[in-house]
Amino acid sequence: MNNKGFTETQVNIETPNDVNVAEKPLKSRQIKSNRVDINVLKSKLQETESKELRKNLIILSSLVIALGILGIYLSL
Repeated sequence: MNNKGFTETQVNIETPNDVNVAEKPLKSRQIKSNRVDINVLKSKLQETESKELRKNLIILSSLVIALGILGIYLSL
């Protein structure tokens, strides 16, 4: 059997010499995790919920007043 067209039958694969350098992280400084106070989160959540509750109460009361006015107008 002849291998026509192939000049070299051995395959040389070289590994890089800087394998240890590639395993290090790119950023040398350590990442600090900022701690979050649970009370701050609770207070922010309470503020947003109270704003939503006020908005919903205003919409509900305006609808009740509108229905009352419409009922009075139609009964006359």
